[in-house]
Amino acid sequence: MPVQTPTGLPFDDIRHLIATMPDADIVAGDAARERQGQLVKPPGALGRLEDIAIHLATWQGKAMPTADRPMVAVFAATHGVAARGVSPYPGSVTKQMVDTFTAGKAAVNQICATFDAGLRVFDLALDLPTPDITEDAALDERACAATIAFGMQAIAGGADVLCLGEMGIGNTTIAAAICHALYGGTPEEWVGAGTGASGEILARKVETVREAIAFHGKALSDPLEVLRRVGGREIAAMAGAILAARHERVPVILDGYVVTAAAAVLHALDPRTLDHCLAGHVSAEQAHRRLLARLNLEPILDLGMRLGEGSGAALALGVVKASVACHRGMATFAQAGVSDQA
Repeated sequence: MPVQTPTGLPFDDIRHLIATMPDADIVAGDAARERQGQLVKPPGALGRLEDIAIHLATWQGKAMPTADRPMVAVFAATHGVAARGVSPYPGSVTKQMVDTFTAGKAAVNQICATFDAGLRVFDLALDLPTPDITEDAALDERACAATIAFGMQAIAGGADVLCLGEMGIGNTTIAAAICHALYGGTPEEWVGAGTGASGEILARKVETVREAIAFHGKALSDPLEVLRRVGGREIAAMAGAILAARHERVPVILDGYVVTAAAAVLHALDPRTLDHCLAGHVSAEQAHRRLLARLNLEPILDLGMRLGEGSGAALALGVVKASVACHRGMATFAQAGVSDQA
């Protein structure tokens, strides 16, 4: 199959969204930083919690940030590469897990309940896997742009913090292909165990990534072409959610390797696209730490998790909520009648 060149038309809207992103609210951030200096504690005593509160204030545009309406959005999709045996689990597990989310019985459900977060699960045509990326593009340009637009619905309903997660058997192979396309190196540097791949399965993952990048070749010089050719529906939708959150001044907490790979596409287009994002955790997937370093994102948690489904981002939300509670609820030195530094 000959490599197609991009038409430029559907993706123009996406490029426009990036070009018109709002900047940080420096005034709100400075006000939050000033308040942190007045709270009844030694300067910097709450460490990263202080930085997180200031980050939320800067992007929400208010000196007293909130985390009262957090939303965890999980995007689920199926991939043609799953048929190549790149996971210990069959592709049918994706839909079965979506049913488990709906029934409230997955790990992410319990974590959301613990931190009073809403959960929305987006079914992205689960009965229609994308083509095998070693033989064809995952999406055409129009479908990719439409899926990005669909993902922008994640912030509907007025969330003040958005956590992103995913579900899709085979999608750590997809994430590795995206990273290899964006950053080069070898497939082995970007491929990891995923849901527990080892031996022959892991070797198939590596070879699948190698073949996919060779097949699409020079077309992968454009990050949006990387997204549509070796990505997937959940990857495109999460990119859309990140962009929509930026335009609505909603801070984003990223989950694991797959979510971060979606973010990496935007970062490759313009590094500023992720300025409103926090890395919820660094997963056990061996390439995730390397990818976070590329994006200059410091994870909030490092617990050896590799579950996906937004679980790490939702767990990090607990830290974010504690940060906001301290920022809003602590007394200042003057209010508490405590002597400040001499």
